[in-house]
Amino acid sequence: MKNLLAPSSSVAAVPHAQPAGDAAGPRWQAVALYAGTLAFALLGLTACADMSGIAPRSQMRDAASLGLAAHAEGVADAARAFADPAVASDWWRGFGDAQLDALIEQALSQSPDLKLAEARIARAQAFTEGTRAADRPQVNGSLDATRQRYSSNSIYPPPLGGSTKNSATGRLTGSWELDFFGKNRAAIDAAVGSANAAIADAQAARVLLASNVVRQYVELARVEAQLGVAQRTLEQRTQTLALVRDRVAAGLDTRLEERQSEGSLPEARQQIEALREQAAMARNALDALVGQPGAAQALVPPPLSSLHAIALPAALPADLLGRRADIAAARWRVEAATQDVAMAKAQFYPNVSLTAFVGLASLGLDNFVKGGSREWGVGPAIRLPIFEAGRLRANLRGKAADVDAAVESYNATLLDALHEAAGQSATLTADLYGSKVEYTGKVVGLGVGTGAAFALLPAQNATGNWIKVVQRVPVRIALDAEQLKGHPLRVGLSMDVTVNTQDRTGALLADAPRAEAVAQTAVYAGLDRGADEEVARIVAANAGPAPRAGSRTQAH
Repeated sequence: MKNLLAPSSSVAAVPHAQPAGDAAGPRWQAVALYAGTLAFALLGLTACADMSGIAPRSQMRDAASLGLAAHAEGVADAARAFADPAVASDWWRGFGDAQLDALIEQALSQSPDLKLAEARIARAQAFTEGTRAADRPQVNGSLDATRQRYSSNSIYPPPLGGSTKNSATGRLTGSWELDFFGKNRAAIDAAVGSANAAIADAQAARVLLASNVVRQYVELARVEAQLGVAQRTLEQRTQTLALVRDRVAAGLDTRLEERQSEGSLPEARQQIEALREQAAMARNALDALVGQPGAAQALVPPPLSSLHAIALPAALPADLLGRRADIAAARWRVEAATQDVAMAKAQFYPNVSLTAFVGLASLGLDNFVKGGSREWGVGPAIRLPIFEAGRLRANLRGKAADVDAAVESYNATLLDALHEAAGQSATLTADLYGSKVEYTGKVVGLGVGTGAAFALLPAQNATGNWIKVVQRVPVRIALDAEQLKGHPLRVGLSMDVTVNTQDRTGALLADAPRAEAVAQTAVYAGLDRGADEEVARIVAANAGPAPRAGSRTQAH
């Protein structure tokens, strides 16, 4: 009954010396005592170790529940698919800009976030190695030497009592926990899941950092291009104002036209200042991403037309969604939490270890290396949780809640990824026709400047300028051909676009056919190149023919 009052019981076979002439009876009595203790402990285990009613409740969203039957394998194997990415790790080199490549390499080498992610990987891998080591046999050695005076009034009679002797003990001790119930195996799997989640997190951080650098770089190039257009517009309006003033002085125009021309200048100057502020913000953002103040202040971005569009392959793998690093990390966390539950359940069962030792022990150093000083022992050790059911159940309940949290985090990550996939429906209106004409279409591809599978860049200065609208919607949208026949579009229109990101009925990016943009930025750059010549032609036409020699201008 003594063992029943302890939080746990331990039964071990410990060897001890016996006289050579002893009968076998005491040995069998010891074996019977051990067997009876073990049976009684197992009976207590059966009564107290109750795991009923404790289990994770959340369910991982599968492909069928998301309407993605064709992608069932990819979603299910998300935790393993990230090891074989669908795109190159240095995907940004496809833009063909050495300056951009240097910025991203510098950002990746100096980012504190990436260094933190690498430190987490190292810690998780070290923990995994330690967990694996705990599942292997453990061997330790010890060597003790003592000089001791023995009491004359103690348990040792003369001649040992009252004398001073040297004693020595050298021993090798080994132990091995026999993982009958899978506790160590579950601990290793949980550690591996956590390590793989850390690796996927680092990969996601790398993609995010490179995407942000690309986004800010393209944003800077766009703003600088718009700034050039705005500055030329101001020059043109200044020239137009000078022309109007000449015409007013000549009596060809009135003060009303002059005031109208003057009124357009403040708006142009305000737009230039706003664009300069946007450019400064983009440069500061690049400085922060690169990790070096002033790195982007003297940066001269290239024309947008010089950036190569990264072409999508003709057929993307069906498990593209599962290859996203953030989804892989969430999936590995579910795996790790599930194994933690298995480990918590294994703690309800006996812990069986095999221990052994071999060595030398002697009273007197001169006898230490003699054959009679040898000793050894081997036997099992069984530890049983008896009155720990409350603690074990609480631990299991907590691990089950961790699984629920990991599953819901995975589901949220998966749904967010679906929101970012191509195929969502879109509605568009053009300023040419107003709200009475509404176009319908769907997202079919991505444009330059997107850092994720699908993302809309926020409009920071939505004034209706057609260049801004084109640059701020970095996606390709296919419109209904019949609607275009009835209401054709023209270059230079402003379009308001609304994308239904809640629509999950369309195809994923993996199903999007390869397509090229109908018009690249170079088209608009070509139109802008002739603007100065067109203004000069209009000015000359408004000025009228040059006066002939000898003619006089008659004032009216």
